[in-house]
Amino acid sequence: MPRHAMPLYTYIMNEFKNISTKKIWLIIGIITLTIVVLLLFKILFNLLLLTLAAVLMATYFLGCANLLHRKLKLSKGLSLAIAIIVNIILIGSFFWLVGARLEQQFSSLTGTMPQTIEHAKSQLQKNPVGSKFLNYLNNSGNSQKTVSAVKKFFSSAFGILSDVYIILLLGIFFTASPSTYKKGIVLLLPVKAKEKGDQLLNEIYGLLKNWIKGQLFGFLFIAVLTGLGLWILGMPMVLTLAIIAGLLNFIPNFGPVIALVPAVLIAFTQGSTNALWVIGLYTLIQVIQSAVTQPLIQKKMVRIPPALIIFGQVAMGLLGGFWGVLLATPVVAIIMTIIKKLYVEEQSKHKYEMQKS
Repeated sequence: MPRHAMPLYTYIMNEFKNISTKKIWLIIGIITLTIVVLLLFKILFNLLLLTLAAVLMATYFLGCANLLHRKLKLSKGLSLAIAIIVNIILIGSFFWLVGARLEQQFSSLTGTMPQTIEHAKSQLQKNPVGSKFLNYLNNSGNSQKTVSAVKKFFSSAFGILSDVYIILLLGIFFTASPSTYKKGIVLLLPVKAKEKGDQLLNEIYGLLKNWIKGQLFGFLFIAVLTGLGLWILGMPMVLTLAIIAGLLNFIPNFGPVIALVPAVLIAFTQGSTNALWVIGLYTLIQVIQSAVTQPLIQKKMVRIPPALIIFGQVAMGLLGGFWGVLLATPVVAIIMTIIKKLYVEEQSKHKYEMQKS
């Protein structure tokens, strides 16, 4: 019977009968496996992000150890031990010197945030433009959402002791024996892919090391300039605001805007003019940072289109919250490196071979 003369249901059933039972079970198995993998990925996504953070920490320590090994001609084991001890001493000394003051300032910042927001609203109400802006937020219902989002971000960003513990624990193991985990990953690959997999892991390691260098330089640059600028303006909580600005510099695009929020709210307590000075200070620092540190980072890393970074941040933020936004850039860079190595370069080679023949 011709296809057009046969009812659709009958045609589908006949085609279904032509498929062997083995193929049916194979299709069901593939679909089931795909669903299970996706569910596991969703459940374990936060753990994967913490693992990446631990890899970044291990990369930092190994980078410091390699620097000592090259400059001082020490053994790799001794260089690694010195690198870890020196970093622990530096971090411990910092918190010993300014830890109590930093904790006091941050507690004051979080405790007085609701009153600070209300004071900022009253200051804006005195200005015609500010009054219109507040009316727009109130009418659109975005005011409460914005306040709750800011509170949620800062509470999640600084209430992550359990996550930090996991990162430190994993980072210690990765730092102590990186080759063990690298070899384990390579062993899981097919025989033909082992060499390329080893090269890819080395390339990702170099990428992450360069990203860390750029981010640390950017952190110091932003924190020092912000602290000096706020001190000159006579702002309170200079240390806390400077460290927040430096840390949030790790988040491109959104980080500087988020760091500006508490600084402007506190500045409003001293008058709207101070708030404008703070906005101008943060804007100037970002302009300088874009002209000085950003080109240095881009030279070391894979060039990522800005729109792709924003898309990655939004997507990672929806999936992983604070850690997703924080680690979005290295994740996007790793994905781009993998695609470039495994697909783009293969396509270009194939095209070249076709043209050559």
